[in-house]
Amino acid sequence: MPESHSQSLRVRVPGSTSNLGPGFDCLGLALSVFLDVECRASEQEGIRLGPCTGTAKSLPQGEHNLLVQALQRGIELLRRATDADRVGGFELRAHSEIPVARGMGSSGAAIAAGLCLARAIVGADCDRPPSSALLELALEMEGHPDNSTASLLGGCTLGIPLGTGLQVIRQDLHDSIGFALAWPDTPLTTEEARSALPVTLPHADACENPRRLALLLAGLRDGDPGAIRAGLQDRLHVPYRLPLIPGAQGALEAALEAGAYGATISGSGSALVALGPKGGMQAVSEALAKALDVGPGATCSRVAEPVWGYPRVESA
Repeated sequence: MPESHSQSLRVRVPGSTSNLGPGFDCLGLALSVFLDVECRASEQEGIRLGPCTGTAKSLPQGEHNLLVQALQRGIELLRRATDADRVGGFELRAHSEIPVARGMGSSGAAIAAGLCLARAIVGADCDRPPSSALLELALEMEGHPDNSTASLLGGCTLGIPLGTGLQVIRQDLHDSIGFALAWPDTPLTTEEARSALPVTLPHADACENPRRLALLLAGLRDGDPGAIRAGLQDRLHVPYRLPLIPGAQGALEAALEAGAYGATISGSGSALVALGPKGGMQAVSEALAKALDVGPGATCSRVAEPVWGYPRVESA
């Protein structure tokens, strides 16, 4: 932490939706479901995880926790870059409202929170967006750039890994577009979702996805309902993952009937995300949840807002 390392710090990081139809493993959007983390100086060496509440209670403990790993690796990276002094021990306390294993960026948010705290602890310049080195470390830790990049930078981003590093493109988002999320009680891990994907694809499907992505990006920029609806259509992952989510096909259709421009799987699932007119998303959210429900209390849903700007670390 700055100078004495004795201050407690806190950071709020948004979760995210990703893939967004044809934007597989590149297109992410920070949304208003949050992870809050407090970092306290500790007399013990190293980094340990303290009390966690909300959905953070279900995250892995100890050294397997991504928040702990990201803080440790971020400190190591930034100490080398800034020639900072060795820092002491820390306790992390977390509260999260981001559902785990639902495709809403809980892992990406944990990584982003740890890296943001590392910047403040080492004394790096926190008045600028996170550096490319931190974005690339987040990519390395998560394996794909869409969630962590959106959580670290805010807004709508395309993260494209290149041989020379990670190229990030900021995507404009029309302020008339609203978002609704719904998720069932049943999780779907990234590993399960990826195992459902075929090894090869028909050439026609591979060609169609870039066309749809171009439509979607134009629709997001202009607030064009037709472009968004057509642009959300995907052939790379949605057809293979949708059957893993009970009631999902009916829920996507229900969202359209309730006024959404389009709907698709959020990330790798099991959550769904719908896009539509900002003033009408409560009805869409309720329609998604009703169609997904497989029992009392089995789903959650909410209207979400885009989150702009990178997370700021403050004194607790």
